[in-house]
Amino acid sequence: MRNFRDLEVWSKAHAVALSAYENSEAFPASERYGITSQMPHAATSIPSDIAEGCGRSSNADLVRFLRIAVGSASELEYFLLLARDLAFLQAATHDTILADHHEVKRMLTWLITRVKTDD
Repeated sequence: MRNFRDLEVWSKAHAVALSAYENSEAFPASERYGITSQMPHAATSIPSDIAEGCGRSSNADLVRFLRIAVGSASELEYFLLLARDLAFLQAATHDTILADHHEVKRMLTWLITRVKTDD
């Protein structure tokens, strides 16, 4: 069992989730049950999956949850694209969040490889 707060990837994923929440607050009220709730949900799934994997007792379980986090990151990437294309997010804001998001995905991929090698 690992402490998820010690992982830099968790910290960066948490920052991306906070950014998704902050930026979705300005979305139209008509999207309350649409992208306004779905984008932050996808974003928070990433650090929460990392945390859950760290709470499991085996490396295999950790890798499984890290892979789920990668899937959630792909889902977030789509919502960011959709928000930009619907003009809910400015292109510069989209690009900034997306760059941080891509860094998280790279870090997750590296961590998966590392944990699998440790087995």
